Amino acid sequence: MTKRNRVFAAILLAYAIGVGWLMWRLVADIDPRYRESAEESLVETAHLMAASIEQRWDERARIVGGPAEAVIDVAVLEPLFRDLYSREINATIFGFEKTRFELRMTVVDAQGKVLFDSLAREEGADHSQWRDVKLALQGRYGARTTPDVDNDARTAVMYVAVPLRREGAIVGAVSVGKPAESFGQFVAAARRKTLAVGAVSVAAVALLVFILSAWLVRPFGAIADYVRYVRAQRTLSLPRLTRRALGSIGAAYGEMRDALVGRSYVADYVQTLTHELKSPLSAIRGAAELLHEAGMPVQDRERFVSNIERETARIQALVDRMMELAALESRRSLDRVAPVKLPPLLEECVASAQAAGAPRQIRVTLTAATDASVEGDALLLQRAVSNLLDNALDFSPDSATIEVMLTTDTRQAEITVRDHGPGIPDYADDKVFEKFFSLARPGTQRKSTGLGLPFVREVATLHDGRVTLRNAPGGGALATLALPTMIP
Repeated sequence: MTKRNRVFAAILLAYAIGVGWLMWRLVADIDPRYRESAEESLVETAHLMAASIEQRWDERARIVGGPAEAVIDVAVLEPLFRDLYSREINATIFGFEKTRFELRMTVVDAQGKVLFDSLAREEGADHSQWRDVKLALQGRYGARTTPDVDNDARTAVMYVAVPLRREGAIVGAVSVGKPAESFGQFVAAARRKTLAVGAVSVAAVALLVFILSAWLVRPFGAIADYVRYVRAQRTLSLPRLTRRALGSIGAAYGEMRDALVGRSYVADYVQTLTHELKSPLSAIRGAAELLHEAGMPVQDRERFVSNIERETARIQALVDRMMELAALESRRSLDRVAPVKLPPLLEECVASAQAAGAPRQIRVTLTAATDASVEGDALLLQRAVSNLLDNALDFSPDSATIEVMLTTDTRQAEITVRDHGPGIPDYADDKVFEKFFSLARPGTQRKSTGLGLPFVREVATLHDGRVTLRNAPGGGALATLALPTMIP
């Protein structure tokens, strides 16, 4: 084996060891992450069930002043879970067929006595010493994982318990459980896919090493031959070989860079999207489960349906904005470049913002002291300015004024949008342009998708400009979009 081949073999071995270690860490971390996700969902489900029970106290106890355990009305739970367990579920989730309802629930009184068991196995039993129930009766968060069959980890069930309260006093607890096997199949699938990715990665690098050895390193071997030819007073065309070698190095480096950046980009988006979708999906799931409850008042049913519609619209807006931003980030340059006059563009954006702010009596003014033009994509620039105005509208109080101004100097044009809202908190100064970061809107306390300002930043970058957002003197926020002006 030549020295060159030994070097490449060592590189391949080091890469394989590194990938193997990384795969080991990733595989070991998959199960805890799935358990954390399942536990988070169980917490919300437990609170939803507790809230439902707390709204259905036994009126007999109110009349006769019976014991504490008598105030918990569990009569509706038995037919509810009997119906749920009898339902046929036909759902395909990441390639796995879900056919049955697996959620379990127990309700205990203040002493830990089981008043209701969805499986009808533990009613009347004492659960006061179970960790989740014990902590919940103390007003604390409680969780445990217990196998149904002793010494058989395959039958493990994850439980989460929350207290039941009446007039501030803890009168019982609700414990919600889910078999670990229900998400264990996803863990196993994730492990297989992770190992497959590692194996494919090692194979791809091995192929890359072979290609580099054949098409890139060989010219350097020829250069070494050139040295020997020179020593022997022979001739060889070095410049041609040098250009070929450097060209191969540049091409290979560019391919590797693009592949690594693309992989990191996709991983970041998937992770962030998963995090952002978890909350609305949990809300939808919780509301959908409560809609199955028999005898639910029409007003409550309409409220849960509205919650589902609102969270669905939130998910749709998030996905649409994210796809739009991803498409923009994938560009390396503008597809369409043409002269764009800024005053007419700003007038159109201000007119739209004026109409949007009219119900709240918000005025939008425009001061354009110049007839500046820039070179770029008019549609993207209009969208960017509209996003800045939408942001200003969201944070402006009623009857306020939003000021839009266009100024220029010898090199650039600046579009500023000034509102008179609460401004930017200190902790958010360096986060406002991060994807999915959003501040609560005054009044409603709702948040946006957190993708509007990143979109503006990408548009500015494509136009060789910049965008800033800071607190304005005297209060409010000041957004500035700076673009290079056209050279006459």
